[in-house]
Amino acid sequence: MKSIQSNIKKAKKYLNNNNCVAVPTETVYGLAANAYSSIAVKKIFKLKKRPLNNPLIVHYYNINRLKEDCDINENLLKLYKKFSPGPITYVLKLRKNSKISKFVTNNKKSVAVRFPKHKLFRNLLKNLDYPVAAPSANISSRLSSVKASDVKEEFGSKIKYILNGGQCKIGVESTILNLLNKPSLLRYGGLDIKKIEKILKKKLLINTNLKDKISPGLFPLHYSPGIPLRINIKKSKKDEAFLLLKKRKSNLKNYYYLSKIKNMEEAARNLYSILRKIKNDGFKKIAVEKIPNKGLGKTINDRLKRASKY
Repeated sequence: MKSIQSNIKKAKKYLNNNNCVAVPTETVYGLAANAYSSIAVKKIFKLKKRPLNNPLIVHYYNINRLKEDCDINENLLKLYKKFSPGPITYVLKLRKNSKISKFVTNNKKSVAVRFPKHKLFRNLLKNLDYPVAAPSANISSRLSSVKASDVKEEFGSKIKYILNGGQCKIGVESTILNLLNKPSLLRYGGLDIKKIEKILKKKLLINTNLKDKISPGLFPLHYSPGIPLRINIKKSKKDEAFLLLKKRKSNLKNYYYLSKIKNMEEAARNLYSILRKIKNDGFKKIAVEKIPNKGLGKTINDRLKRASKY
């Protein structure tokens, strides 16, 4: 317990000095900085080599802290009560007197916000006097990090501190909802949209390729392992790694499995780690078999589709 508190203290010290630190969340690791400080936020973009027109998600400890920065609406209250803290991000109207840096929002009048579930990150947020902007801890357009070692592989010594919280439980980014008007989905993620629709008692509009970049995850090329990737493949070529949903009887050297028994949660959790392993094993190309397009399969397919734009 003592070492956990000292690690949180260390992370807090770096953040208070306008530095970036990597933080664990239940979805993927984040590259965090003080959301109220333009100096700190600009460092995120520089480290990630991220386009300035790609907004960031701001992480809060709870809804009371959010009230200073955003207008709270009825849909948010319904969803917050059921799913937050958890793998869901809300795009909300920014208040005029909000201190959030304009670099976070790309000068927009809205902001994407989330309440992460990971205990370590929550403990850190509770101890800060400001919310934290934290996109995924990776070089822009590349695979997200799901372990501290992935962050190290991405940034080396360029990052001041990594708050190590073990492997991420969900393994894919949060589901993003636009709550500015009629609720619409901007990014498939760790929370199945059927569950969201059940609480809202309505179908979500799907806007995952919105031209107006009001949230992350809307760029065509994203989540890429850095090598060509083909999707919906029945048979791989000789020089390709073959990514399969469940274990097969014939275990060839180029076979990689997302799950032992076709479990979608397990497949989502393993997705980035296995894509990273394939690249590190020396393969120059990846073929992926067809993944059922339901539940978390929709999220996996969204990531693979964007990764295939290499």
